[in-house]
Amino acid sequence: MTVILYLLLLILALLLGLFLWSRALASQARATVPPVGQIMEVAGGSIHYVEMGPADAPPILLIHGIAAQLQHFTYGVTDLLRDDFRLIVIDRPGSGYARRDNDEDAALPAQAAMIAEFLDRKNVGSAVVAGHSLGGAVGLALALDHPEKVRALALIAPLTHVQDEIPPIFKGLELRTHAMRRFVAHVFAQPVGKLTTDKVLAFAFAPEHPPADFMTRAAAILGLRPEAFIGAASDLVTLEATLPAQVARYGELDLPGGVLYGDSDVLLDPPVQGRSMTAYGLTYDTLPGRGHMLPITAPAEVARFIRDVAARAPGAPTKS
Repeated sequence: MTVILYLLLLILALLLGLFLWSRALASQARATVPPVGQIMEVAGGSIHYVEMGPADAPPILLIHGIAAQLQHFTYGVTDLLRDDFRLIVIDRPGSGYARRDNDEDAALPAQAAMIAEFLDRKNVGSAVVAGHSLGGAVGLALALDHPEKVRALALIAPLTHVQDEIPPIFKGLELRTHAMRRFVAHVFAQPVGKLTTDKVLAFAFAPEHPPADFMTRAAAILGLRPEAFIGAASDLVTLEATLPAQVARYGELDLPGGVLYGDSDVLLDPPVQGRSMTAYGLTYDTLPGRGHMLPITAPAEVARFIRDVAARAPGAPTKS
């Protein structure tokens, strides 16, 4: 009996230690990368965003992927577009410094509804929407459910179809209950994330390499917070129900757009996720030797791609 009691006390001490380490890592992350923009409340949460460029220029909305934040675009892409476009770069609800009140609102239609409300409150009638990875799936949901808000779609290494296998670096996010997501987030996720960061980033960027300043300049350190883990886990598990229904509606798409992929992407399958969208009127291009993290590793090519899609949008200025 005494041995069992000691074991229980040891386990409790270990859990407490991990909890306190998680809190310290989260505090360090928030101090290292504080909010950089403004926060707007919307039904079901809030959106953290930055704006740049001429206020009267054509608007472009930029949406990041899973377990990410708006700095994936401000890292290198926005400086190449800001002179000619009104750029609105957001943290999706539940990511970065944006809030999501209910895990269920990670569903693609719910995220699209919150972003549409945000655009309404910003007095943006419609915009070219550029989405990376899961941000591409959210952009597609926005185009399907709120077509008046989307003039054209620029999809960068997007998730468009159901994957047969969850990428290994996301396996730990597959938690299907609120309680389990929060328990893991507040006790295990941050210490494990801290210890495995190099391995995770190597896989996400392969065959390329993450830049030395990715944790700070691209704000990846914000992933070492419980709320970031909960948001990413909710994003992942809700795809199972919402993505197949979205795929069934792609025939409704009626707008210009394109897909850009790295042909060596190991996170998502370029033909399955990208080339397949040509059946719905989107163009498809690849970058040789590039991986999944194109906004970080190929900002010039991504900016050029977004410009090309914007030029095809209805009402786009005619080149002289």
